[in-house]
Amino acid sequence: MKQTRHSSTYAALVAAVIFWGLSFVATKVALESLPTFTLVFFRFSIAACFFLILMVYRGFPSFTKKNHAKILLTALFQPGLYFTFETIGLQHTTAPKAALIIATIPVVVFIFSAIFLKEPANIIRLFGIGLSLVGITILVVGDPKFSGGMEGQLFGDLLIFGAVVSAALYMICARDLGQSISALDITGMQAIYGAIFFAPAFLWELPGIEWSAISGRSLGALAYLTLFATIVAFLCYNHALTRIHASRAAVFINGIPVVTAFAAWILLGETLTLIQICGGVLVLFAVSLANLTTVRAVPEEIEVSLF
Repeated sequence: MKQTRHSSTYAALVAAVIFWGLSFVATKVALESLPTFTLVFFRFSIAACFFLILMVYRGFPSFTKKNHAKILLTALFQPGLYFTFETIGLQHTTAPKAALIIATIPVVVFIFSAIFLKEPANIIRLFGIGLSLVGITILVVGDPKFSGGMEGQLFGDLLIFGAVVSAALYMICARDLGQSISALDITGMQAIYGAIFFAPAFLWELPGIEWSAISGRSLGALAYLTLFATIVAFLCYNHALTRIHASRAAVFINGIPVVTAFAAWILLGETLTLIQICGGVLVLFAVSLANLTTVRAVPEEIEVSLF
């Protein structure tokens, strides 16, 4: 029985990693014929409908005014700013590189925790942070198309890093929400607020949308992003966190760039150069080092609501 329980736990983690890893490729496919904010609006409005139905079944959560304000602020960072930066950034850079940059979110959380929350940083963690920055530099500069100007892939890389900062600020702002609110309720409210945040931008894009030009390939990618990358992946990761410690589950997240790199190579023909691969391996090693040598940077309940 115990063996079966562990098997289902790790199977759920692997499924979440695969679904999230493929989401970078799916986003690029969806953007082939779907406008940026139309994509994110539909993704979160459909997810919001799912969580609203779930809330009707389970009962609507009750929040204090203070907690509601915190949820609104965290939703502004994630999914609001996070998906704005990530979705636009993926139009200018490759999926494998974006996934590797996103993998540095825990490192940026450690930095912000030390700055804003005065959390102590040990030598090994600082070494991991420095190593990750070296890896990111190699990853970006090692691109054959790299140039010092603010255009092309460098612009996309900076936007992806904006997504990293947004996610880290979200974690810092929301670190105590999980003490009184379930991860399911937090994530549901994030989806609902996400749909509200992206609605004005969708309405702005609406007059210029050529519905007949939207391909079935892009619609399929949108369906995947909504069902698997948002809803199912979250439920799988949440299931795993009810059975193992969050710090152990976080190590699996480092597998996301590997899935993305393989899928982008097969489906999009995107590859990394040898020097970029070395930089990516350095990033993953640095993040793993920081993850394994620190007490959790955020509460267990908050970690599961990253979409």
